[in-house]
Amino acid sequence: MMYSEDIVEEVRSRNDIVDVISSYVNLKKKGSRYFGLCPFHNEKSASFCVSPDKQLYNCFGCGAGGNVYTFVMEYENYSFPEAIKSLADRAGVKLPEVEQSAEDKKKADFNALLLEINKEAAKYFYYQLRTNRGEIGYKYLIEKRQLSEETVKKFGLGFSNKTSNDLYQYLKSKGYRDDVLKESGLVTIDERGCFDKFWNRVMFPIMDIHNRVIGFGGRVMGEGEPKYLNSPETRIFDKSRNLYGMNIARTSRRPNIIVCEGYLDVIALHQAGFSNAVASLGTAFTSQHASLLKRYTNEVLLTYDSDNAGTKAALRAIPILKEAGLSAKIIRMAPYKDPDEFIKNLGAEEFQKRIDEATNSFFFEIEVLKRDFDMNDPEQKTRFHNEIAKKLLVFEEEIERKNYMDAIAREYDIDVKSLEKLVNTYGYKKLSQPTYQRQAPVDRQAKDDGIKYAQRLMLTWLVEEPALFKKLEGIISPKEFTEEFYGKVAKLLFEQYETSGTVNPAKIIDYFTTEEEHKQAAALFNTSIREELSDSEKERAINETVRRIKANWCEIAGGKATDFNELMEISRIKQSLQNLHISIN
Repeated sequence: MMYSEDIVEEVRSRNDIVDVISSYVNLKKKGSRYFGLCPFHNEKSASFCVSPDKQLYNCFGCGAGGNVYTFVMEYENYSFPEAIKSLADRAGVKLPEVEQSAEDKKKADFNALLLEINKEAAKYFYYQLRTNRGEIGYKYLIEKRQLSEETVKKFGLGFSNKTSNDLYQYLKSKGYRDDVLKESGLVTIDERGCFDKFWNRVMFPIMDIHNRVIGFGGRVMGEGEPKYLNSPETRIFDKSRNLYGMNIARTSRRPNIIVCEGYLDVIALHQAGFSNAVASLGTAFTSQHASLLKRYTNEVLLTYDSDNAGTKAALRAIPILKEAGLSAKIIRMAPYKDPDEFIKNLGAEEFQKRIDEATNSFFFEIEVLKRDFDMNDPEQKTRFHNEIAKKLLVFEEEIERKNYMDAIAREYDIDVKSLEKLVNTYGYKKLSQPTYQRQAPVDRQAKDDGIKYAQRLMLTWLVEEPALFKKLEGIISPKEFTEEFYGKVAKLLFEQYETSGTVNPAKIIDYFTTEEEHKQAAALFNTSIREELSDSEKERAINETVRRIKANWCEIAGGKATDFNELMEISRIKQSLQNLHISIN
C-alpha cells in the first residue's frame, strides 16, 4: 500500500518549491521565475530554473527536473517514502502508516546494506590501527601528526593492512556477497581475483551529515602513489555533494565554516578547538559543496595552502561561493603552508587572530591580480586599474559597488572619480551587448522532429494558458498526441482540466515513476512561450500547430484503419483541416 493521492498532493502543496529549494540553492528572481547554480552538476553560470506558479524546477544544462519530491529524492538520495516523510515533517503533516513499494524497499534495503558494509569496514580499520600490523599507521598519527587518542577516536581513524585482500576476507566472513561488495567500492573483483581497494594506508572514514560512513580516504604509508586515495563514487557516496568533517561542523556554534584542502588540516583544526572545519574530498570545490555549506552558514573562511596551487584553488572557489549567496574570506597561513603546520608551530590562539584578520575575498582577488602588473610602468598600472573596474561590476547593488570602489581607491591610491568613470564605461559596454534566451542543449533539440515539437509545443500552451482547453474543445484530444510520453501527459492534463477546471503540472509529475520521465515532464512544463508574439501571431501559430498534430494523427490512423467507414471519417477530418480556424480572442 502506498500513500493516497490526496496525502501526496497535500504534502506537496504544503511545501512551496521555492522555499524548499532555497534551503539548498541560492536563488535569484528573474521575472516570474527563480534561477541559481544547479546542485546536480558543477557549473559557473546559473541554468537551474524554479517556477513558483508551476511548482517545478528544470536545469537547462544537465536536464534535471521535476517537482519538490523529485528534488528532495535526487539531492538527498531518498526513496519516495523517505522524501514524503521528510517534507511531511517540514510542513507538519501527519502521515498514515504505509508499506513501501517493492521497488522502493529494494532500493532502501540495498543502500542500507552498503552503509552497513562501510560501517563494518570502518570498525575493522579502527581495530587494525591498534594491532602490531597497524603500528606504522598509529605512530604516524600519534607521533608525526601529533594527534591525541581522543582525536583518533573522534574521527574513527584506522589502518588498512599490507595484505591485498585482508578486508575482503573479513567482509566475506560476515556473509556479504561479492556482487554487493563490488558495489561498495571497497574491493575490486575481476578475472584476476578479489583485492582490497585500500592497503597499507592510514584510513579516514568519510561520513555524511547524518553520521553514516559513506566512503573512505586513505594516506599511503611510505612510498607509493597516489599519496591520498579516495573511495570511488557509489550509490551512497558522491564526492561533489559531501564535505569531510561536515557531520561535526554543522553543529558547531561558530558563526562560520572553515574550508581546508586536506583531511589532516580538518582534524588538526578540530583538535585545536575549531570544530567548524571541513574539506572537499579529493576534488575541486563545486557549486554542490557551496549549496551544502549554505544550509549551515552564511560565511565561509578559505584556508587553502599558501602556495600557487592553493591560491588558484581559492580564486576558483570564491565566485562559486558568491553565486551561492555566501560571504567568503581568506585566512592567511604564511609563513606556513597549511592549517596543520600553522597549528603545530603557532597554536590555536594565533590561528584565531588570523581568523579575526581574514581578508575580504574581493580584496584578495585584487591583491592576486596586482601580481601580474608592474606598478612602476604607467601602461601596466593603467591596465591594472582597468581590470579592477571590470571586476567591480560583479556588485549589482549600487551602494555596495560604491563602498568597494571607495575602499579599493584608498588601498591602491586611485582617484575614486576616475575609477567610477571607468566602472561606468565598462558597465555601459556590458549592457549594450546582445543577450540571448537560454536554450536547451542542441543535442536534445536535434532529436525533436517537427511532429514531436508540435505536440510538445501544444502541451506547453495548454499549461501556460488553460483557457485554450475551451477553445480546442471538440477539435483536439489526447488521442492525437501520438508520441507515447506526450500522449500520457495529454491524457492527464485533459482529465485534470475536466475534473477541476484548471491544471496542476506539479501534481502530474507524481504520476510518473522514472527519473527520465520526471526530467521530460519538467522540461516540457518549464518551457516558456515567447511573450513577444502578438495575438494574431499566436493565433496563427496555434492553428498551424493543431493542423500538424491532427494531420499526423490522420496519417497514422489511416495506415492502421481496416474499415471503409473509418477511412472515410479520417479523410473527412483531413480535408477539414484546410478550413480549420481557432480564434483565441
